[in-house]
Amino acid sequence: MRETFGDEHLFVTPGIRLDPRRREDLDDQTRVMTPAEALAAGSSYLVIGRPIYRAEDPAAALEQIGAML
Repeated sequence: MRETFGDEHLFVTPGIRLDPRRREDLDDQTRVMTPAEALAAGSSYLVIGRPIYRAEDPAAALEQIGAML
């Protein structure tokens, strides 16, 4: 996408999961990526909802995501 549209556009990626191999964590998402994969693919922003708000400790989940990058 960046090759076609350049850096002036923002790319938002939903369906971010911490471990896409865990089928039970996919919910209704059919195409998922880890945060690192999405950023490497050129994402500007990541939509990370359920992995954070469903976590026992949402702040810790956010810290875990930051450590993955």
